[in-house]
Amino acid sequence: MPTGGEGALTVTVRMKVSPEPEQEETILDLLRRYRDALNYSIRVIIANKALSLTKAHKLLYKELKKRYGLPSKIAQDCYREAIAIAKSWLRNPRRGDMPTVKSLRMWLTPKDGYRVKGDRVELIGGYRLRVIGWDRRYDDLPNREARLVFRDSEFTLYVYKRVPRPAKYAPKGVLAVDVNERQIVVGNSHVEQRIETPTERALRYRRLAERLQEKYSSPKYSAWRRRRGIRRRVRRFYRKSRNIIEDWARKTSHIIVSLAKQSQLAVARENLTGLIESLRRLPKDHRVALIALGYRRLGYWIDWQAEKNGVPLLVVDSAGTSSTCPRCGARLVEVSHRRMRCPRCGLEADRDSIAILNIERRALSKMGGSLATPTAPQMTDVSPNRWGEPPHL
Repeated sequence: MPTGGEGALTVTVRMKVSPEPEQEETILDLLRRYRDALNYSIRVIIANKALSLTKAHKLLYKELKKRYGLPSKIAQDCYREAIAIAKSWLRNPRRGDMPTVKSLRMWLTPKDGYRVKGDRVELIGGYRLRVIGWDRRYDDLPNREARLVFRDSEFTLYVYKRVPRPAKYAPKGVLAVDVNERQIVVGNSHVEQRIETPTERALRYRRLAERLQEKYSSPKYSAWRRRRGIRRRVRRFYRKSRNIIEDWARKTSHIIVSLAKQSQLAVARENLTGLIESLRRLPKDHRVALIALGYRRLGYWIDWQAEKNGVPLLVVDSAGTSSTCPRCGARLVEVSHRRMRCPRCGLEADRDSIAILNIERRALSKMGGSLATPTAPQMTDVSPNRWGEPPHL
């Protein structure tokens, strides 16, 4: 997960790993014991309010080693992770049931918990995994905490690293981003580009999963068929739907930030926090499509790409961006499908183009600027290559 402090950003390097054949079941057993120990630790920490390392160590260290057979360092990492989960749950004002970890994953600290040596990963306790592939761009940076995950019959090691936070340039203008169900509109008062969304493709897999769930929930189908192949297929369809949106969000955010950086512009997006409350008033099909789009994922990756590339980022209020005249501030009226007109000054445009102008104006207001002079060159459509990187511009 991309995060960071004042002077650095934390990037995640994904390593696909494979255990030695004779150790695969042993490592799986270790992950299961770690998961059980983690859930036990969460319950104990919350019940005793043991949110410090000292209290958690006294309550759990010996128990985790004896009852669950965890190596000493992994036992320490286990209650450290349990403290983090417990704190997050206790801080949530809308918390539900006590958190329970179901996935097979394990938190590891560098040197004591794990080491990466060439194409090998060594875990404490003598466990060894072969590295199949990983991003080599950050090899020179020291490894920090890591997470070993077993999902879909594959092992993956996520290694966290710190990279310097680049200095932000002084922007010459604003590149506004408007998020819609069918397309993302990027531009300002001089240029505009539209990027199609994969909403329909993602929804197709979601509907396949829902149909299977509805069909095989009938009592006429035997329990073993519902429990085995069908459930795996349902999970696969839901996962495919999520992956389509995630992949698109990463590639699209890279395109948007690259265009802004090329022209030395700031990126401005709407503050979509709380949008879920507004979605409840929309028709079901429209509501489901917007939820499937994962608008928050796109915002998340735009923010991360902007931080990584030193591009200034502005978040503006989303109220009325597509229904307010950007010229005089009057309330617009709809004259045809998605086309708006101002009854006061006569401005007429597509509602997405109007949203772009309003987002740009609000961002410039934050910067203390105005819509005076064109600052950005004409943008052209960008087709990402298979890695999601735009061509050299």
